[in-house]
Amino acid sequence: MQTKFPRQHPIGPFVVDFFCKDARLVVEADGAPHFQRPLRDRRRDAWLAAAGLIVLRLPNHLILHHPDRVLDQIRRLLATHLPAPLSVPERGWG
Repeated sequence: MQTKFPRQHPIGPFVVDFFCKDARLVVEADGAPHFQRPLRDRRRDAWLAAAGLIVLRLPNHLILHHPDRVLDQIRRLLATHLPAPLSVPERGWG
């Protein structure tokens, strides 16, 4: 299954960096270019969590210098939050 993460996705009063609708997963890139604001981020995360979303905040330096670690972390979250594929028998029912 291919999972999509549209960029700059609007959710309620916010625009999140990346959003996977199937897993209800928000991925936020944190760092200087994103004008880190801890109190604002906590309020935003609380609102998103109350809406039933999982928020994963990742530091920019990790995204830029260790993308393999980032992908592994996202894959692990997806493995636990995406519905399992429908199992269909190869041949008839009997």
